[in-house]
Amino acid sequence: MSHLLEINSVYKSFGKRQVLENIDFNLQTGEILGIFGRNGSGKSTLLKLIFGTLTANHIQIKFDSETITSEEIIPRQLIAYLPQDSFLPKGTKVRDIIPLFCDEEEKQNKVFYAPGVSKFTNTKVGQLSLGELRYLEMLLVGSLDHPFMMLDEPFTMLEPLYKELVKEYLLKLKSTKGIIITDHYYRDVMDITTSNFLLKDGNKIEISEPMDLVNNGYLTST
Repeated sequence: MSHLLEINSVYKSFGKRQVLENIDFNLQTGEILGIFGRNGSGKSTLLKLIFGTLTANHIQIKFDSETITSEEIIPRQLIAYLPQDSFLPKGTKVRDIIPLFCDEEEKQNKVFYAPGVSKFTNTKVGQLSLGELRYLEMLLVGSLDHPFMMLDEPFTMLEPLYKELVKEYLLKLKSTKGIIITDHYYRDVMDITTSNFLLKDGNKIEISEPMDLVNNGYLTST
């Protein structure tokens, strides 16, 4: 079943600093949206405003044309969110973590038997490499039934092998989900996105190709 997420009139300031000004976008299941921006441009802030863990000066959210509040996102299980910071208990083995997120055997098996996972199922979370940890977290968040998913820097610290696995996984997931990705690894993001925009000086700039990132000062010409 197809779903539509509409985000409109997002304003956020910290003191006198306006971080986001009248940001809006739409996302359907079957689409992957990439959001770029320098550190401090408001990428993570935007995701937190949508998810409801940060209060906006103003935001309008619609799910399938129904106006909802950020506070409804979590209880109604509309958007799954992968934050930058790790959220898994470090002293627990991976094999014991997976059932906590996946209540059905079929979902558990999809994570257990995902490429590359078998080699660290008996490892404690705190002993995983940063790449393994990020990959595991992404698989767990992706296994949830939420129709939309937001990923904050999913490619950061990933080894090249895991990057390719993540891209393949997200391309499969988009058949049933709408996905938002923020990351500085713009090539990896643009390999799989259906649309992109840049946050700069609080505003949204549509991005169609890497050269647009150069022309708008996000990348150097080299």
